[in-house]
Amino acid sequence: MIRDKQSGKPVTHAKQAIPFQQNNLPFEIRTIDWMEKNRQQNQSPHRHNYYEIIWIRQGSGMYLVDLEKHEVAENTVCCAAPGQVHQLKGGEQTQGFVISFNNDFLLLGQDKSAVWLNERASPSFSNFSVARLNDETTIEVDHLIQKMVKEFDNFFLLRTEILLGFFRILLIYLARQSDSSTQAVNQTRNVDLVKRFFTIVENKYISLKKVTEYAEHLAVTPNYLNEIVKKVSGFPASHHIQQRIVLEAKRHAAYSDSSMKEIAYNLGFDDIAHFSKFFKNVSGQSFTDFKKQAVYPFNQA
Repeated sequence: MIRDKQSGKPVTHAKQAIPFQQNNLPFEIRTIDWMEKNRQQNQSPHRHNYYEIIWIRQGSGMYLVDLEKHEVAENTVCCAAPGQVHQLKGGEQTQGFVISFNNDFLLLGQDKSAVWLNERASPSFSNFSVARLNDETTIEVDHLIQKMVKEFDNFFLLRTEILLGFFRILLIYLARQSDSSTQAVNQTRNVDLVKRFFTIVENKYISLKKVTEYAEHLAVTPNYLNEIVKKVSGFPASHHIQQRIVLEAKRHAAYSDSSMKEIAYNLGFDDIAHFSKFFKNVSGQSFTDFKKQAVYPFNQA
């Protein structure tokens, strides 16, 4: 139990910010309207333990992902990775589909399309969140979605295999819309090491804050890890560790009423002064200033 250093009283976390919404199905496709009525998932910013693709077929609105807002319209695809805080604020006429799937389903298709989504849906590899499809791609995607809905709603022989086949094709179409889709996915040892590094960061950023600790988990030297991560991602390992911690701090500051002390403790900092200095050095502004500016994006005038 964590206690306040001055009073000795337990630090309460009555509002654990942004809890994870769970889904045990490996794959699911529903209409936006069905998700609104049955899951009520877009009433406030939220996050999942699974991937989500939202296909807006008709209407317009706003899509929030972490601390960014994106205007969306018809034929827009929105993508959220596990842990990303997001919310779709659509109008009354907004129609489309929500595709949810977990890592187990994604790993069934270990090809370039699966690798594309894994790298671009992950906030560690890319900031890809929203893409507007061209007319030709829209026709193909719409056709695929209808086939997926029909297959999902029935329980025919080899249902999972057929859904996976349609899903692979969908990812390929989305890859063609990506600015970087012409770049070949190079599955080298370096890329594999970096992917394992980001996986550990995502799972251990609260308890592990030094490059040396991650290097030990990966059985490499800290200098080598920094060098390879920088070569693949453009930034050293330390940068990504710090950014992940600050991202979570910003999420809690923006989407909960937690105090700086509570957030600091939740993120593994015993010294609130240390956390305050760390936050300012990494983000470029004080926690207090960020908290004052951080309001729910959809409530802004």
